[in-house]
Amino acid sequence: MSTLDSARHDDTVLDNPAWHALTGPHAHFAIGGDLVRRYPEDVAPFVAVRTWEDPRVWDALAELAGPGAELGLSGSPSAPPAGWEVLGEGEGVQLVETDALRPRPDDEAILLGADDVPEMLALVERNQPGPFRPRTYELGRYIGIRREGKLVAMAGERLHPEGWTEISAVATDAEHRRQGLASRLVLDVAYHIRLRGDRALMHAAAGNVNAIAAYEKLGFVVRKHTVFSAVRTPEGVLADR
Repeated sequence: MSTLDSARHDDTVLDNPAWHALTGPHAHFAIGGDLVRRYPEDVAPFVAVRTWEDPRVWDALAELAGPGAELGLSGSPSAPPAGWEVLGEGEGVQLVETDALRPRPDDEAILLGADDVPEMLALVERNQPGPFRPRTYELGRYIGIRREGKLVAMAGERLHPEGWTEISAVATDAEHRRQGLASRLVLDVAYHIRLRGDRALMHAAAGNVNAIAAYEKLGFVVRKHTVFSAVRTPEGVLADR
């Protein structure tokens, strides 16, 4: 990190970004205790674990979520205990900005807020960039581009571990792709992240090679590979550990 304060931007927090967000800048959203925390369901689906090495972690997750609840987990090193159901698994990558990134504001980008939520949800539904809930916009700054009054592209800020901000919900309608809208919005979001002294990170599905290549072209680099899983908590009984 030749141009930014390396102490402020300690990348070890990125090994567990949701936890460091929910115990840091996003602590006011946090539900849970000193071992597991989550966002309100209408904000984000993420559940964070302080450490998977604690034998109490699965019971704590079941207690936090309740019986028969679906959870999205990241980094679990082993299969869940008896009574839990694995609904699916996937691989992803985490990318971080480099000094090659050249953020800049975009004159066409507009701020999005509560009044825009129905259109934001519809845009996400059409393009499936990842989880987005009715209050996700509260996590940070969201922007979009309208054409003939219709919201056709958007991007914004999601996880916020200390010193870093995740760029997420990058979505463009099919008929407006290959015009550079997504890249412009990513660079605008990154510009405002830089203004407050943070660095930008992103996540993408490992199979989304086109998006990863586009982000690398902008000046991001893959920092690590991750594993995501969707699980269901036991029905009515806490996990037996």
